[in-house]
Amino acid sequence: MAITKIPVDRFLELAKEHPVLDVRSPGEYEHAHIPGAVSLPLFSDEERKLVGTAYKQQSREVAVKLGLDFFGVKMRPMVEQVEALVQSRAKPTDTGSRTLLVHCWRGGMRSAAIAWLLDIYGFKIYTLVGGYKSYRRYVLDSFAIPFSFKIIGGYTGSGKTGLLKALKEKGEPVVDLEEIAKHKGSAFGNIGMPVQPGQEMFENLLSKELLSLISANGPAATPVWVEDEAQRIGLVNLPNEIWKTMRQAPVFFLDIPFEERLEQIVQEYGSLDQEKMIAAIGRISEKLGHLNAKNAILLLKEGKTGESFGILLKYYDKYYLRSLHNRERVNSLLQTIECKSITLENADLLIHVADLQGQKH
Repeated sequence: MAITKIPVDRFLELAKEHPVLDVRSPGEYEHAHIPGAVSLPLFSDEERKLVGTAYKQQSREVAVKLGLDFFGVKMRPMVEQVEALVQSRAKPTDTGSRTLLVHCWRGGMRSAAIAWLLDIYGFKIYTLVGGYKSYRRYVLDSFAIPFSFKIIGGYTGSGKTGLLKALKEKGEPVVDLEEIAKHKGSAFGNIGMPVQPGQEMFENLLSKELLSLISANGPAATPVWVEDEAQRIGLVNLPNEIWKTMRQAPVFFLDIPFEERLEQIVQEYGSLDQEKMIAAIGRISEKLGHLNAKNAILLLKEGKTGESFGILLKYYDKYYLRSLHNRERVNSLLQTIECKSITLENADLLIHVADLQGQKH
């Protein structure tokens, strides 16, 4: 079989059906990778360092020989690892596809070596022209696509995340930014959540989600529902192009009574680790006001969760209101929807109001 080099768009299209093998070092993979790719490192982090040093300080030939020393003993285990991967992914109706996609950092010697090995063994191999570096250019370029968004607005505790899930179940195009970021957006947003991805991995995941929703008619024909967010979500930032596009998109603001939202927040955050909650209050004490922060902590320690969260909710209401109106053409973009309670039926209301607005334009 021949090894075929293909550009990134074709590579990602094939990746929907076939395994992607990332042959960079474990550290490179851990930093960020193509979503769904499997780590199959040619070199360990230390081996990669030694080969790179030999290349720079001695010669290409010395580095290649050193690399072969490391690679030789791994050949059979690698083939067996890939065989097991292919078998684990095989579907009952699979006719025995043995197609694999391989990439390294620049599309150079590492991917060539693994591709050669797997090709000899009998797999059909495609390698990525330009490697992971070309994929990253593709990701960053994707954020300049003129996506169309519909923003779900609302004060903290309005049930926006639940509505995103309800909209998705109804077949609406949805991207859950907080789910991708593994953070709920507030000072308390990391409590009880998995470790956040790094900035680069967050961008890779976001690009994949957005591109998967573009219809054949282009991005403008597929308005995507997203939650109104600050540009920074925990430790990661929304790409500038996406953030600017979101700030120019229509906002459907769910106006839900304070007491309803407070009850929702108590249910959502009331059972979280108290010490972590107190630490989070401490981090926003200057913005919250030292007296408010002190009272919120005391009430929390006394078990008066509702009263404590009431102080915090008033702060976040003021903070969000400023952010809501700090955008261009806010009067023409903002559509307020009065809601008596937090219910998944609000998803139908959102769709109805958005459709009416679309008809006007």
